[in-house]
Amino acid sequence: MSATRTAHATGYCAGAFVRGLTMVVLVPVLMYSAVLCLVGVGLLVLPLELRLLRRLADGERDRLGRWATTSTASAGPHGRRRLMTMLSDPATGRDLRWAPGMMVAGTLLGLIGVVLFLFPAAVLVLVCLWWLFPEGDPIRLMLNIPIDGWGSVIYAGVPQFLLSVLLALFGPPLLAGLAASVSRWLLAPSAAAILAERVSTLDRTRAGAINAHGSELRRIERDLHDGTQARLVSLAMQLGLAERTLGSDPAAVGPLLAQAREGAEEAMAELRDVLRSVYPPILADRGLAGAVSAVVARCPISANLELGELGDVPAQVEVAVYFAITEALTNAAKHGHAGSVSVTLTRVGGTVRAEITDDGRGGATEDRGTGLRGIRQRVEAVDGGLRVQSPLGGPTVITVECPCES
Repeated sequence: MSATRTAHATGYCAGAFVRGLTMVVLVPVLMYSAVLCLVGVGLLVLPLELRLLRRLADGERDRLGRWATTSTASAGPHGRRRLMTMLSDPATGRDLRWAPGMMVAGTLLGLIGVVLFLFPAAVLVLVCLWWLFPEGDPIRLMLNIPIDGWGSVIYAGVPQFLLSVLLALFGPPLLAGLAASVSRWLLAPSAAAILAERVSTLDRTRAGAINAHGSELRRIERDLHDGTQARLVSLAMQLGLAERTLGSDPAAVGPLLAQAREGAEEAMAELRDVLRSVYPPILADRGLAGAVSAVVARCPISANLELGELGDVPAQVEVAVYFAITEALTNAAKHGHAGSVSVTLTRVGGTVRAEITDDGRGGATEDRGTGLRGIRQRVEAVDGGLRVQSPLGGPTVITVECPCES
């Protein structure tokens, strides 16, 4: 059990404790506001409380993703929806059942986890200050052995301190896992809701994939029409002119053929560029890891890459992840005005996960033409997901997750 994971778990326990205390206040307020709906007053304040509860519940869903690497999808803010619309939302029911669960489990498990983490420091202080306790009532810790001298500090205090260290290392992760399991069970949608959401997501991603495919075809057609086709037409005209000139002026055919050769080379170069935009040859030559390494090395700003073992990745997933990282790096330098960026590319089970973090000015959204919508379409076309965290002032964190067969 690493100290980093223990500290992470303690932070999760502390957050659960704070949320539990918040629910101690919010749950009675919600119940009181529901009763006040009978006289009309609750109709004004209950929507505000439900919006606050949704924000807290979505925050917990996000924390579950950071703690356990598998998150419950965010239900999304209520915004300015009416009360009846909020209550008819299935996610609201899950939020309402999570609130009392967090009030009990979050408060107790979170508090115990934090106390266990701090326990070694308390034991060390008490053992070292044994002489402050009355002579007839010495300090007794976990083993109920009196500590009334430096000798007893050695044979009783040190073992108890080591035992407290073990509790601090293994206790918070266990309690954090229990608290996360409770939250996940309460916030997770039912099987029917998951199936309905899955169907809706498939419909949306299918439409996005069709639109993206149509846009890609139109782009390729435009590139071929404006570039390669124009070169080939010019090449045909030069060869025709050379053919007509051959009988009357053979000496003039040489320059015409040279121009035709140059036009053919330029057409081939433009055709290679078009093909490279469809499936980058570097992916076929070096795989996803090598292609991403090359992109990071060419990044115009300071870039760092953490690369894990990827294994075999399907070609369509390679393309989606490669273009997502490429676009994210371009956004960081061009739109985010970042000074540095870090890329983490790993595989967890059957999922390839890429995280791009930059220190730019933040505020990246999908409606500002920064390519995020294109990234989402590419990723969702392979049944993946995109998460963007970009508060004003930064940092911007773009997370791409794409499933692939193991």
